Amino acid sequence: MKVLLVEDEERMVSFIRKGISAEGYEVDVAFDGRTGLSLFRKDPYDIIILDVNLPQINGFELCKLIRQENETVPVLMLTALDSLADKADGFNAGADDYLAKPFEFQELLLRIRALTRRNSPKQKQVLRLADLELNLDTKTVTRAGQRIDLTTREYSLMEYMMLNKGKIISRVDISERVWNLNFDSNTNVIDVYISYLRKKIDKDFSPKLLHTIVGMGYVLRES
Repeated sequence: MKVLLVEDEERMVSFIRKGISAEGYEVDVAFDGRTGLSLFRKDPYDIIILDVNLPQINGFELCKLIRQENETVPVLMLTALDSLADKADGFNAGADDYLAKPFEFQELLLRIRALTRRNSPKQKQVLRLADLELNLDTKTVTRAGQRIDLTTREYSLMEYMMLNKGKIISRVDISERVWNLNFDSNTNVIDVYISYLRKKIDKDFSPKLLHTIVGMGYVLRES
């Protein structure tokens, strides 16, 4: 997925780009509306995220210009302007969604996923590793054709690890991306849930897929 982020606050850009890049999205950034329009005309994007108070061309006007040339690309307004009138202006300009600052990163990610999924050809979204399968549409997990019943938190952890299979994931990553919390080195809750998950997906199956990398974290891979 390719994202165009048009935002003039450098700290906000760094925060958003780091977060969505970690989820596998490719991100192009424009710090003003004119550059944003130029990038939009140059490359195809799966979603466009716009601030409103932008130099040169504001977000509402930029959205209107985008809509004149492309009626289908999802546009998400991300702005501190949160009145009903502001939201009306955003939707009237052609935005598909409107999220006010400050916001939780997880909510932004959920909205991005919803908008891009809505705009994509409908297909079965299944993640696979060996005989382990995770269906993103039905939120179900199977191994060797056998359904694995997971709690909501276990599923969230499983999904994050499947999306990052083959990568070593630290406890800090899990805390921030799955629990959406600042990491507390004194808690063992992550280790507990890893243990729960390992018993469900690995105990009665071969090969083992969930591995602990001492001093670094965990990885989901075949060997």
